[in-house]
Amino acid sequence: MSMKSRLSKPIGLIECEVKCKLPLMNRTIGHWLTVCALSFCSLAAFIQGAASNKVEKTGFLHNGVTAHRGNSGSFPENTLPAFASAFAVGADWMECDIFKTKDGKIVVIHDADTGRMGDRNLNVADSTYEELLQVDVAAEYRQKHGKTLAECPKGEIPLLEEVISLTMTQQHTRLSIQPKMDIVDEAITLIREMKAGPWIGFNEGSFSRVRRVKELAPELVVFYDTDGKDTNLHVSRALEHGFESIIMNHRNVTAEDVKKIHAGGLEAGAWTVNDREEMLRLLNAGIDRIYTDQPEILMAVQAEVRAAVGKGMNN
Repeated sequence: MSMKSRLSKPIGLIECEVKCKLPLMNRTIGHWLTVCALSFCSLAAFIQGAASNKVEKTGFLHNGVTAHRGNSGSFPENTLPAFASAFAVGADWMECDIFKTKDGKIVVIHDADTGRMGDRNLNVADSTYEELLQVDVAAEYRQKHGKTLAECPKGEIPLLEEVISLTMTQQHTRLSIQPKMDIVDEAITLIREMKAGPWIGFNEGSFSRVRRVKELAPELVVFYDTDGKDTNLHVSRALEHGFESIIMNHRNVTAEDVKKIHAGGLEAGAWTVNDREEMLRLLNAGIDRIYTDQPEILMAVQAEVRAAVGKGMNN
């Protein structure tokens, strides 16, 4: 199926099980949201949730919630439905991973092959995009969650262009791209062709790749992924090259690390956290941003922390 046919459907209103509506780009996403009964897909609920968060002048949210590979706790990771649902829950950023196919297409997938997620194993770099479209990348999610094919339809690997196009239909959630190959140049060329800069950032643990982002497009936000074990070095690199944020392995985060990052005027973040108690520990340590497969849980924990702080101030 061509990208044009996958994205040329006019925006429509897809009715969900909860009798609410959300503007969506195409039939594929609408079908997913309908059959999976995404109760939080209400546009009204999304707007209400967004209103409770800080909104930048551009209209983008700023709440420190990065939906890891989209809302991957509720939908198959790195698929269009996962990204659409990240908008609905009100994450300010969502993260995706990219590879390049044999025929030069930039696709959104975390692994170098489809074996973990899909119903067959193809190496991304050695396959054409049409070959990759035959893989059902919802297979692992369906099995893990005990869903039928009717409940959890076939998933397709999207093109980066499709994910960017979807992201550009709204102005609350931005997309952070993690290049898993040396394809920063190609990705930035695409971003510029699509005039998508305001919606886009990059995150990556490869110092050479995030440095390259700033060399080519200094206006793009960079989240520098680290192991959290040498914060002084990472802060120094970030300040030298203009990175905005340092995202540490959550297991190694300490309050001292956070203080060092904040002292440099940088955002401090952690990846990837799905446990409520660990979220709470990190927030109490001063972490500004958390990458999570469960953005709704994180937002609930954030609300608890805010409530506790407010209660303390009133006592």
